[in-house]
Amino acid sequence: MLNAILYLAAFALLLASYVKDKKKTRTALLKAWKSFENLLPQFLVILLVIGILLAAVSPETITLVLGQNTGWVGMGMAALIGSVTLIPGFVAFPLTAALYENGGGLMQLAVFVSTLMGVGVVTLPVEMGIFGLRVSLARNFLNLLLAFGVAAIMGVVLT
Repeated sequence: MLNAILYLAAFALLLASYVKDKKKTRTALLKAWKSFENLLPQFLVILLVIGILLAAVSPETITLVLGQNTGWVGMGMAALIGSVTLIPGFVAFPLTAALYENGGGLMQLAVFVSTLMGVGVVTLPVEMGIFGLRVSLARNFLNLLLAFGVAAIMGVVLT
């Protein structure tokens, strides 16, 4: 129901924009379409990768490594995997949802997605070149701590 309301609101706002200024609305829609065309190949590849990953890795394996009963060890594994993986946010969240649906624990996946977005082991050399060693290590370490803090809060609130 919420999705229908959001789509209806988006359509109403688009219609209001079109009534106010047809040319700007058309230009905006063309820009949006071009952005969609640019993202589509990457998005399809990522969907393919997620599909292959879920086909190759059984739900039992996901539960064994990242399941709710894995506790701190599973959270550590999730932090390690998330810290060294480099994928964009628009892929990370559907991947995390798929892992959850296949047996991943909430706290473990909270750590996974938080480290995926905030900790960059792969990008650390580039970051050190811009910000220096001390700032880069501090930022990554603080994001790692934050990931565990977020997971603990989610574990309390959502379970």
